Amino acid sequence: MEELLNLTGFEIARRIKLKKIAGKEVYDFFQERIKMVNPALNSFITKYTNVDKIEGNSSLSGVPIALKDNICIKGKRITCASRILSKHKAVYDATVVEKIKKAGLSISGITNMDEFAFGSSTENSCYGVTKNPWDLSRVSGGSSGGSAAAVAARLVPFALGSDTGGSIRQPSSLCGVVGFKPTYGRVSRYGLIAFGSSLDQIGPVTTNFIDSAHLLNIICGCDSKDSTSSDKQLPDFTQALRNVDGVIKIGLPKEYFGTGLDSEVREIINNVVKIFKEKKVQFKEISLPHTEYAVATYYIIASSEASSNLQRFDGVKYGTRAECSSLKELYSKTRGHGFGEEAKRRILLGTHSLSSGYYEAYYLKALKVRRLIRNDFDNAFKDVDAILTPTAPTTAFKIGEKADDPLSMYLSDIYTISANLAGIPAVSFPGGFTKSNLPVGVQLIGRHFDESTLIQLGFLFQKVTDFHKAIPKISNE
Repeated sequence: MEELLNLTGFEIARRIKLKKIAGKEVYDFFQERIKMVNPALNSFITKYTNVDKIEGNSSLSGVPIALKDNICIKGKRITCASRILSKHKAVYDATVVEKIKKAGLSISGITNMDEFAFGSSTENSCYGVTKNPWDLSRVSGGSSGGSAAAVAARLVPFALGSDTGGSIRQPSSLCGVVGFKPTYGRVSRYGLIAFGSSLDQIGPVTTNFIDSAHLLNIICGCDSKDSTSSDKQLPDFTQALRNVDGVIKIGLPKEYFGTGLDSEVREIINNVVKIFKEKKVQFKEISLPHTEYAVATYYIIASSEASSNLQRFDGVKYGTRAECSSLKELYSKTRGHGFGEEAKRRILLGTHSLSSGYYEAYYLKALKVRRLIRNDFDNAFKDVDAILTPTAPTTAFKIGEKADDPLSMYLSDIYTISANLAGIPAVSFPGGFTKSNLPVGVQLIGRHFDESTLIQLGFLFQKVTDFHKAIPKISNE
């Protein structure tokens, strides 16, 4: 059964379909692995020991999948890693959950995250930090750190996360897996607990682009329950798993290779470019001039939307309720006890940006800059088919290293934020390892609704490299 660790989810599904192995055996194998390895990682916060009857018939039927703790599963606890929702159970299935159940995938459990997706390290969780499987003294990234760590450690073949400013891609970079943020509107957000409604997007975390393509086929599509869901016709993403036809040109934005980029990360990115060039991919230096404003713009918009979305958590309808003698005391005590420090910081930042006298100076101006950032990408894609950048400026940092420095923590997402502001697809994939054996992720950014080109390029890279096949050795094994 150990050979399952080296197979793609698609290959495991084929073995199940050919009756070379039973779906229950696959499920039990990964449950045992979670039991053995998860205590060292803390990537799973809940595991489901009994597999539901598999009824779907898709290319991934019978394969276990994990879900981030902000995606609703009817009748199951959903907490967003926050004390304020510690006893809450979802009353309906998210659309992506309906889709994966219909496709015959089995949900193996729920993964850890930063509280309400506020963070870049999965240290802001009421369940404790999720550790990086390549070095247990380091963070897994965030906010989908539990999903990325679980896939990297092969506790599950793949998982779903959410990406508001890099929350799938940044932890995937730090853990050495493939993290895909589809175009905004490509995947329904119905049943995803909202952080920033104009930025959030559900996406897959996998070890390889074959599984990414098959998962995107399952979870993408228009949904009447989500008014921002796109009705644009879906391609078959697996058709991108073919040889590159014609010339593909990739842009290298000069703003992403300046000061602040770790030298080893830079060296690995240069090597990735070299490998692509050997496969006849062309490169061109481009400029995205408003990149320097992306972090400030993002944190104004995201915190403002978070402040609005989190108003509903007041102890009245659901979640934790503090003992009190007045309505005002109910609100203050419930939120004071229920929210963690980073959640409170984001709410305060957002409330300030939306307040009278500051709305025009902060939020409205941020929306205008967001449009300029999107224009930068639109102009760049007139000359190139995709854009290649680092995913993160450094490898995984030590646990606690940035806990008292919020600005430094926010800069961990400096290369991923712009894609969310522009609403375009982006993916991080493993491009190599540093001398200390820490993974480095490479980011590809594409045109609106052109996930296929990113899959094609990523698969081209993985056909001639083995970085995605590396499995970390964890002391509990």
